[in-house]
This record gives sequence, C-alpha cells and structure tokens, in this order.
Amino acid sequence: MEGESHCAPVVADTRSVEMAFFPVLLLLLSVVQRGSSQDPDEDSLAVPRGCGWGLVRPYTLLCDLDSVWGVAVESAAAGGALAAILLGLIILCRLHHVSEAEKRSGVGPILLLLLGILGLFGLSFAYLIERDEQLCLLRRALWGLLFALCFSCLLVQGVRLRRLGRERRSPGGCALTGLALGLSAVQGIIAAEWLLLTVLREGRAACQYLPLDFSLACSYVLALLLAALGAASFALCGKTRQWRCNAIWLLSACLLSLLLWVAWVGFYLYGNAWLGRSPDWDDPALAIALVAQGWLLLLFHAVPEAHSCLRSPPQPSAPDYFDTSQAPSRMRETSFDEDIPLSHRQFPENQGYGFDENTAGLRSAGNHNGNTAPRPSAPFRSNVYQPTEMTMILNGGAVSSHIVPSAPPTYTGRQLW
Repeated sequence: MEGESHCAPVVADTRSVEMAFFPVLLLLLSVVQRGSSQDPDEDSLAVPRGCGWGLVRPYTLLCDLDSVWGVAVESAAAGGALAAILLGLIILCRLHHVSEAEKRSGVGPILLLLLGILGLFGLSFAYLIERDEQLCLLRRALWGLLFALCFSCLLVQGVRLRRLGRERRSPGGCALTGLALGLSAVQGIIAAEWLLLTVLREGRAACQYLPLDFSLACSYVLALLLAALGAASFALCGKTRQWRCNAIWLLSACLLSLLLWVAWVGFYLYGNAWLGRSPDWDDPALAIALVAQGWLLLLFHAVPEAHSCLRSPPQPSAPDYFDTSQAPSRMRETSFDEDIPLSHRQFPENQGYGFDENTAGLRSAGNHNGNTAPRPSAPFRSNVYQPTEMTMILNGGAVSSHIVPSAPPTYTGRQLW
C-alpha cells in the first residue's frame, strides 16, 4: 500500500509532461511533413533564378533570368519612363522663356504626348505579370486608348505645322490639346463597348479573346496613324521653310510607327501560329510593341519638337555702317540732331540762313572745279553743310578743298571756319 501511494504522484507527473509535450510534437510533425511533401521542382518554380526571396509569383518575370525578355522589357520601359518624366519637367521649367506664339502652341500637344508615352511604358509592366481577370480588363481597356492618345497628338501636330507653313500662324495650344483629347476619347468608347459586349453581356472571361478581335478593336487607332501621316506629308508642302524640319521629324515618326504596327500585327496574327508559339508568345509580342512604340515617339518626335520649342530665336546681325555696298541702314534714316553741335543745328525761325546743298553749294563748287554732278546726301544734311568725318564716309570720299571757301554762314552770321 505504501509503495502504491509513492508511485501515484510519479505517474501523475509523467502524464502531465506527456500532455504538455503532445501539441509541440504535433506541430513539429506537421512542419516536417509539409517540408517533405513539397517538391523541389515547385520550389524552383516559385522562386526562379535571379529573383531571390523578394518577388514571388505572379511577378517572377520581372527578375527571372531564364526569361530574359522580361528583364529587357522592364529595363527599357523604366528608362523610357524616366526620360519622358525628365523631358516633361524641362519643358515646364523653361516654358516662361518661350515668347513666340507659334512655338507656345506646340507645348500642349507635346506634354500630352509625353503623358501618353509614359502610359505606354507603364502598360508594358502589365504584360510582365501573370494574367488574371482584372489585369486582362486593364490591358484591353488601355491598349487602344493610349495608342489613340499618342497618334492624336501626332495628328494635331501635323495640322499645326500645316497652318504654320501656309498662313504663318497656328491654332492655340488649348484648342490643339482639346482636339487630341476628343479624338482619343472615341477609342475609349470603342474599347468600353467591346468589353461590355464580350464580358458583361456574353459572360466571357476577360482573358479569353481572339487575336483578330483584339486587332480589329484597334482599327480606329490605325486610322489615326494614317491621318497623322497624311497631315505630316501636307506639312512639307508649306511655303515657309522654318517649320519644314519639324515636318520631316513628324513624318519620320509616323512612317516608323506605321512600320512597327504592320510588324507586330502581322506577328501577333500569323507569326505566332506559324511558329507554333501562339499562346506563349502573345504577351511578349505586345509588351515589346509597347516599349518600341514609346521609344520611337520619344526619340523621333518628342525630343526634336521640344528642342524646337525651347530654342531661343536667332539674334539679328549688326549692320556694317562702313560698307557702302549695303542697302541704306537704319542709321541713315535716324535723326542725328542730338549728336550735332548746337552751333550747327538748324532752327525754323532762321530760314534766311538756310542752305540747300544740292543747289547752291554744288553750284558754287562747280564754279571752282567744274564738277556739276549731284553728290549723294544724307538725311540729316539737308539744310546745314557739315564737312565732318561722318559726312565724308556717307558721301563715299573726301570733301574737295575748293568747297571750303564757299562754306555757308551759321544762323548767327559767323563763318564755320
């Protein structure tokens, strides 16, 4: 009995320890079982090479070194977005230096174009993420709208350069910006109707669409690009050569954009199917098209147009007053009464002492040397004879010494020399 009484507390203590250790054992077993049930292939798929532990699915294309196209598109898009932001800030900071109305009218479309280019670079990141329903809605809604915004800016720039070439004046910057926004809003309505018909009414998934339907939804964007190409071609036929360089840059941007659209639409519709990569290479093709179009518009239109608007006007060259072969300059048309001494100035109340150089002075000179040819006169030497250095320069030679005795008296009756 005494042995049993001593053993009872020991058994109770061991049971309490077992009850306390049992939950910890279950937790360890569950962790071990979870770690052993995971496949190493799944771990490598969740964290690809180059991503580390920072980014996981669905953002692995941003850092996956096995899919190099994702890293390249990401780098190009980030650099283009930074360049567009810097160019926009430069234009805004130097806007007060642009004083000409013809140049200020192009600032609004340039800033709107930079906003569209920034949107193109930002939308390219949506193709580096694994698609889901919300992401597909964003892609389908913004694709055509951003391209329409950019091509509308090209179209209004063509209209502006055409007006400057023919009439040497341009519509206001607010009017051009409003026209570009109105033209791009049409594509927004088309994209909204396409989504309403396919997603809400027919109940399809946003990611399930045919490539041909996607291309047909962007037909209005292609029409805007063709219209911008025509406007840029007409801008080259202007009378003023000052804006012809801007029209050449605009025409180059439109032509390259058209070639890019033919390339990516052909590859998206037929190239992927011909290579057997139809579902896999759809997103890379669209992402590369976005980045290429953004850089093309930035380099071939935004940068040259911004440089043309911010460039200071050429300073007029100073005339050479000692060159007698030039046309009469403004100095010869200006009154020099302030530079003439008080004793040599003419006064209207002393008309009796006036002297007409072209008649009396030259007649008296002709009595001495027999030369009766009229001498060229300056505007300020009509009444008073002034044989100064400026007079000799304007007359193209030195004054003859025979004319000295015939110098007229001043209004005081005193001889000049």
